[in-house]
Amino acid sequence: MGHGLLQESGSSSDTRTPNRQASSCSLPPPDSALDKRNTSPAARMNTLVVWPGIGAMMVHKNNSFRQTTLPSLRFVRPNPRLLAIRTKQRGPLAFPPRSTTTPNPNLTETPEENEEEDEGIPMEYVKILAKFKSRHNYIRVLDVSRRADHPLAGSRLLLLDRPGNIHSISFLLRTLTSTYFDVFATLPPLLPHGGGPIAILGFGAGSAARLILSLYPDGAAPAPEIHGWEFDPSVIAVAREFFGLSKLERQHRGKLFVYVGDALDAKVEGGFAGILVDLFAKGSVIPELQDPKTWENLRSRLKTGGRMMVNCGGRCVEAEDPRRDGDLVREETLRAMGKVFADELFVINLGAGGRKEDSWLALTGPAPDVDAWKRALPAAELRRYVDMWAPPSNIG
Repeated sequence: MGHGLLQESGSSSDTRTPNRQASSCSLPPPDSALDKRNTSPAARMNTLVVWPGIGAMMVHKNNSFRQTTLPSLRFVRPNPRLLAIRTKQRGPLAFPPRSTTTPNPNLTETPEENEEEDEGIPMEYVKILAKFKSRHNYIRVLDVSRRADHPLAGSRLLLLDRPGNIHSISFLLRTLTSTYFDVFATLPPLLPHGGGPIAILGFGAGSAARLILSLYPDGAAPAPEIHGWEFDPSVIAVAREFFGLSKLERQHRGKLFVYVGDALDAKVEGGFAGILVDLFAKGSVIPELQDPKTWENLRSRLKTGGRMMVNCGGRCVEAEDPRRDGDLVREETLRAMGKVFADELFVINLGAGGRKEDSWLALTGPAPDVDAWKRALPAAELRRYVDMWAPPSNIG
């Protein structure tokens, strides 16, 4: 996700590419960046909330709109019934916005929409906590009420990029997320004996770190040490303000370290036992991950026996640039990894079984002992992922 970006992960947002930095605006001051108030003239108009360039947020039903890549700055003033958010894993997840207004440059009229997306969450169940543009990202934080009849009920979401991919997710009353972050949480039992530091490249709001630290507490074997890299300081500020990162850092002092900077420069003395890669920019896996040299460099940061688990995206990812097709980028990323890891590469498709919106992850290293891996996992719900891994050649 990174969503890396990011998608959250799922997602995580790493935004090294130069054209990612918007020349038309600068980084908001810390106070105004997190200001929940909207005092613009548009905010006083009783119309639709769509953050500028939301992309994958689409109004449906009778007053129907769909996403377009051609910007046309204007207000949207229908009576919306449904809003859909495209996540990095689960495909369109629909719910309506709150009733206010903001300009949206990425919506255009269309006579009809997919009827399968008509099941939404009532508007009163969704709350926008923050929305602003940083130097690197369009950032939105949303709450979905526990009363909503929806898989996202009770969640808090971090959306990044113009398309609005979900890069981080947390639930008030449960630990697991039913997203690729849960798969990331299966990595620690595969690490070298004695464990060691785990890098999260594309930290986002800390979804992967929170899961791992919760599932593998002090005294557990292995008890992980997390080092997270995030390119956008505003994303870390949002994580601390809205996703409990400050509390997590206090609770795990000496076990959780967060850095603002280029994730591809991540390193620790002695190497990482594991690396989670969730690097996205502009709604697409970053171009550097389609270069075998990047994977050679990352492999050199691992200690002996170390592994990587990688969010490779797929059709589930909504890119700002239509030429960055999710499937093609995923194929190019796996091809680059294959040149470095050869037969020590495995993949999992979380969208298998006919789902349109697929999501792919990759795992490096020798084939694991499946039974031992399952026994070592701290939550029974995680075991189902173990059997889903296969060599790339075995999955279409």
